[in-house]
Amino acid sequence: MRLVYYISGHGLGHSSRSIEVMREIRARDPLAEITVRTAAPRWIFESAAPRGVVYEHLVTDTGVVQDDSLSLDEDATARAAAAFDDRFADLVDEEARLLRDRRPDVVIGDVPPVASAAAHRAELASVVVANFTWDWILGIYSAFDRFAPRAIRTMGDAYAKTTLALRLPLHGGFSTTPAVRDIPLIARTSLRGRAETRRLLKLADDRVVVLSSFSGFGLDLPIADLERSGDFVLLAPEKEPPAGLRYEDLVAAADVVVSKPGYGIVSECAANGTALLYSSRGNFVEYDLLVREMPRFLRCRFIPQDDLRAGRWTEHVRAVLAQPKPATRARVDGAAIAAAAILDMA
Repeated sequence: MRLVYYISGHGLGHSSRSIEVMREIRARDPLAEITVRTAAPRWIFESAAPRGVVYEHLVTDTGVVQDDSLSLDEDATARAAAAFDDRFADLVDEEARLLRDRRPDVVIGDVPPVASAAAHRAELASVVVANFTWDWILGIYSAFDRFAPRAIRTMGDAYAKTTLALRLPLHGGFSTTPAVRDIPLIARTSLRGRAETRRLLKLADDRVVVLSSFSGFGLDLPIADLERSGDFVLLAPEKEPPAGLRYEDLVAAADVVVSKPGYGIVSECAANGTALLYSSRGNFVEYDLLVREMPRFLRCRFIPQDDLRAGRWTEHVRAVLAQPKPATRARVDGAAIAAAAILDMA
């Protein structure tokens, strides 16, 4: 079986959950040939994807232009989308020619519109695996009316050519995808677990451990002051990743993750039983949805940006840990279900 997987380069969450789907595909079909086309960093796939997955660099979409993890630039986002939209038809033609030459059994997207449009042009089946579509995310920005008046329509028309959308929880959009099937969370779960990772990190089990997680776009935080406070042990992988440990191991070892709310961190906190302190992240429509829905999946609490940036974390950490845990653990077998659906289609 041969697959081509298009992945958005915005942030790391699209890549991390796509890699989980690839793992499940390979578990069922060890000979499956998987090619990834994305602008996400190569190292993510070299370090975590199944052996033999082929990485090819391609700017598949423009996402949202961000100054750091908690602020975005709407005008720059619209201008980038307009420039991309100007060459979108040519990109679809180029990718359709590539797909006709390679003849994959299924084209998968998380979640660039070009994947569905090019697959349709090449008369191939396509699957979207995601919790949102870009026309929903970007459609709220008035800057698109000024700078990119055609772009949202282009995205919606492309998604309308999708054969099947596998929609994750915490979702928005999908009004333009014709066939939708809901599946459980896709999330990385630590295979080491809390106790083993803490032992490797030489952390006492009775210490409160806080993981700072803003590595996708970065954030200027008083890391040294937080480390000296003594109120908790701080893990900051964006500063110096611990050797031999995966990100999901750190999530499982922590009592609390401090981050912006996004599908990836919410799902991984839910999968590993870790609480989340989150702050606002600008005018991002997914934020409101996640704030509304994520208490069903995990303990969570808002921390104002002033407190976050100044390092005033202690009271917020204590408060979120005092919350009761959700009554039931969320299902996190979405990767297995997505892989089975893709193989059935092939």
